[in-house]
Amino acid sequence: MADILDDDPEPSERFPAGPLYVPVRPGPSGSAARIFRTPLGRRTAVGFTSEHRLTALLGPGQAWIRLAEPALRALTAPLGVTTVTVDPQFTAPAPAPFAAPVPVAPALPVTRETPALRTA
Repeated sequence: MADILDDDPEPSERFPAGPLYVPVRPGPSGSAARIFRTPLGRRTAVGFTSEHRLTALLGPGQAWIRLAEPALRALTAPLGVTTVTVDPQFTAPAPAPFAAPVPVAPALPVTRETPALRTA
């Protein structure tokens, strides 16, 4: 009787990513996967589950290739990138509303006048 082995390298992931749309940039030998940074500054490979999600975040001019999630990990591991982020949501704090400058009263001129002496 054969033993059943679980080969899932990342059992903590919510779901297997499957084929991804991976953003690429031109490189000297063809296309190279783009590497991004997490909000904490760690490098991560990025993949999207649909072309629509990729273009919604990175624009319609972003080049991409299809890669399975294990292939993306294998491609970026030699670069020291061990994290793959699937369908990231790039967010930034909302800009502060424009506040009109508070008017400041003009400074009174400083003079060096001698005060008048009074006699009592």
